[in-house]
Amino acid sequence: MSHTPLYLQCPGRISGDLSRRGFLRNASSGFGWLALSGLLADRSFAGAGAPLPPQTARAKNVIFCFMDGGPSHVDTFDPKPGLTKYQGQAIGPDAVSKRAQSSANRVWLGSPWRFRQRGQSGMWVSDLFPHIAEVADEICVVRSMRGELPLHGQQNLLMHTGRINGHAPSIGSWISYGLGSENQNLPGYVVLNNDWVPNGGLENFSCSYLPASHQATMLRPTGTPVDNIVPSDTRDIQQRKLALLLQQDQEFAQRTASPQSIEGAIANYETAFRMQNTIPQVADIGEEPEHIRKMYGVDSSDEHQQLYALQTLRARRLVEAGVRFVEITCPSFDGNNSPWDQHGLLRKNHEKNARITEQSVAALIVDLRQRGLLDETIVVWAGEMGRTPHTPAIKEGCGRDHHVNGYSIFLAGGGFRPGITYGETDEFGNSVVENLVTIHDIHATVLHQMGVDHERLTYRHSGRDQRLTDVHGRILQEILS
Repeated sequence: MSHTPLYLQCPGRISGDLSRRGFLRNASSGFGWLALSGLLADRSFAGAGAPLPPQTARAKNVIFCFMDGGPSHVDTFDPKPGLTKYQGQAIGPDAVSKRAQSSANRVWLGSPWRFRQRGQSGMWVSDLFPHIAEVADEICVVRSMRGELPLHGQQNLLMHTGRINGHAPSIGSWISYGLGSENQNLPGYVVLNNDWVPNGGLENFSCSYLPASHQATMLRPTGTPVDNIVPSDTRDIQQRKLALLLQQDQEFAQRTASPQSIEGAIANYETAFRMQNTIPQVADIGEEPEHIRKMYGVDSSDEHQQLYALQTLRARRLVEAGVRFVEITCPSFDGNNSPWDQHGLLRKNHEKNARITEQSVAALIVDLRQRGLLDETIVVWAGEMGRTPHTPAIKEGCGRDHHVNGYSIFLAGGGFRPGITYGETDEFGNSVVENLVTIHDIHATVLHQMGVDHERLTYRHSGRDQRLTDVHGRILQEILS
């Protein structure tokens, strides 16, 4: 991605400028300023809102249903009869992996849920997900995911930013930066959260070194969706204040070596002003027909399911209104900021998580399809990891631990092949044996479907062109239609 060099973005000042910057502009016919621009080359040359011209795109928007904590792949989409057959037997040294909480004396644990073939595709889905089973012919399950570290924080960051150590923009920020928003009254990146921060912190949703206008906007499920969305001043006074801020920021931007952050702040002020009317309208689901609200589960007697259903329905309304990337996090029902993290009480708490979320996810896919939006919207369902097919001991209330050596996610819409599974794990679901897929591959493929070349979407920072997929990532043509 090419950008105007910094020294062309900053117009020269009058010859009477005696600042160091002015001296460098005038010294040696301007070559002093050119040299300074080279020294500052690790700062991006991008403006706050210059979208990347897209290639041919299959999709316009992404909805990421983030299953915080790691659902168990061997209890959802990857049936392993061998786990039941050999339940209680030690896994042995050959099954031990650094990508899982494992030791040779742990024992195999069969699934408490029955798997059945669903739909015309015959896809195997467990009874844990009765509603998602009904849309099996719409989803593409990847069974061969492999992560890097069996730790929530690092895997969350990897899932969101392509890095395990943070300090990098989220995929939502990259998509917002590359394509912009389709609606100037809304941000390009929205997170429908539940008033808590997942492992890895807010860096999961950060724009990092990208312009500030691509930071995630958070919408909470209860109360006022966004702080200060209701103006405290009249529109006339607000406009006068914004005009004064604009003037001051523009003057400051002319005196700073990195005006992009100032431009990003200006863009944020302007977007926030326009959001005051649009966000309350989009967040209010009162105009939705009763049968739609019921389909999502907004009428549930379970408070947590109500909240998730509300946020999922809002996600559809947001992409319909033009938001590029929407993420939905899971409600926490036991104070755990990794709701799917069942080291114990696997059956009880996986069933609770499924009851809270899966009806709404299935409803989202159906609703998008019936509105003609599924073809242009990518739905991603994924946790940051899977769960071990083994446990320390077979006992009442046992669970599964962290596992990134082979796990499952699914995608729907946006040109992904429906009704298929891709990749395989071994007979126990312990490791990938066919068609290994990384998070970088998923990122590259999602960007491709959005019409963006993951190798060209770059931003100059720390002395090199940074990208979401770093030096990794391949487009998974095998799962595209």
